[in-house]
Amino acid sequence: MTIDKTPPNPSESGDSSEASEASGSLTEMPGTPTDGTAPPQTTGAPAATAKAAAPSASSLMWARRRASVSRFWRQYRTHRAGLIGLAGLAVIALIALTSPLFIGGDVQSVTDAPGTALESPSGEFPLGTDQFGRSLLGLLIWGARISLVVGLLAAALSVAIGTLVGIVAGHFGGWFATVVMRITDWFLVMPALVLAIVLATVMSRSIWTVILAIGVTSWPTTARLVRAQTIAIESRPYIERARALGGGHGHVMTRHVLPNVMPLVLAQTTLGISTAILTEATLAFLGLGDPSVVSWGGMLQDAREAGAVSSGHWWYLAPPGIAIAVVALAFTLCGRAIEAVLNPKLGVSR
Repeated sequence: MTIDKTPPNPSESGDSSEASEASGSLTEMPGTPTDGTAPPQTTGAPAATAKAAAPSASSLMWARRRASVSRFWRQYRTHRAGLIGLAGLAVIALIALTSPLFIGGDVQSVTDAPGTALESPSGEFPLGTDQFGRSLLGLLIWGARISLVVGLLAAALSVAIGTLVGIVAGHFGGWFATVVMRITDWFLVMPALVLAIVLATVMSRSIWTVILAIGVTSWPTTARLVRAQTIAIESRPYIERARALGGGHGHVMTRHVLPNVMPLVLAQTTLGISTAILTEATLAFLGLGDPSVVSWGGMLQDAREAGAVSSGHWWYLAPPGIAIAVVALAFTLCGRAIEAVLNPKLGVSR
């Protein structure tokens, strides 16, 4: 018996090993056919499921907003003065909103007054009566609706004008901003109360005239603050990227600048409401308010005309004056707390 000593061909051994490895890999891979046919094509169901499971942009946006509101409330609760002011405003707003349920509209009636003129406080009339015999407690609660509505709407109008002027002036700059700011400075140096008196005098006497007179004369401070904040925001890199990607003036101002100045606008609105309520009371006290409605300022004017100051009828003067002071103080406390939360550098005490 002869033994073949011919060495094996390396190429053949390599081919056989590669073939065995290939066949082994084919047998080891699950779902791979061994008859040489093409493997089955995978469907896009897993990709579609993963895409559906991914959160949408709107859900992420609302999640961030909820987290921001929750963080704001946690920081706001650390300010005791702000909580006291918020509780006071909640009570006053609840009384004002529910006043039609337990106080009828006939509380303003002069002919059907339940008491006599200028009665002192008693069990039937806890705050006394006015010169027509009407209950001062009913008038005080009913007048809260008008005073709060005028304060809110006038402050909203003032802040809206100031925000618009401030963003536009800060965004465009140049000669346009110079002209706008000079006009703003003119309104700023002029006494707002004097301008409001002029407007309320030349226009018809109504609640909307009072709101317009207060709103168009008290916006310069907001415009100054918003313009400074706009200039600071537009110097940031993401504003340059937005412009490089084709963002126009409207896109930059509404999508980037306005959301960043809204905290400042919110704080300014809260502080402006107290000023608007005081201005409305002053205009009504001077006889420039709406005579057909009851407000706290109008009650003070009626007390002055009835001679409550000289005759010593303190119960006619004290309730509306204290109500105005309490509401103005509550809005001021809330505004200072909001400022402290949004800008901790202010160092507002808690």
